[in-house]
Amino acid sequence: MTEKILNLYIIIEHGIIEEFRACSYEARGSDEEKISFLKKNAAHDFPSSFKFDPPVSNSGKKMKYKQFARLEKQGKQFLLFEEIFLQFQVPDSPLVCLTPVVDGKILSSN
Repeated sequence: MTEKILNLYIIIEHGIIEEFRACSYEARGSDEEKISFLKKNAAHDFPSSFKFDPPVSNSGKKMKYKQFARLEKQGKQFLLFEEIFLQFQVPDSPLVCLTPVVDGKILSSN
């Protein structure tokens, strides 16, 4: 059975989240195989990935990465990717690989 999986990117410039990006695949195999596939393709997928607006506060300020890291510690970071999940029509709890791009450098671990 195939499953829709996503390469997600968090674009950080000078400590501020400037945008999210995403690329999707239909894939088969174990979760480990799918994650390995996503990691292997993270740098290649980035230039052609779809762009999404960054999270902003009620006052219009972009989120600092430190705020994102706090959400991550609570396991709530993926709430910020709901628009992407809806756009790509993925099921609940999709399999994703989240790659940070910090000051123009893709920090993938393939």
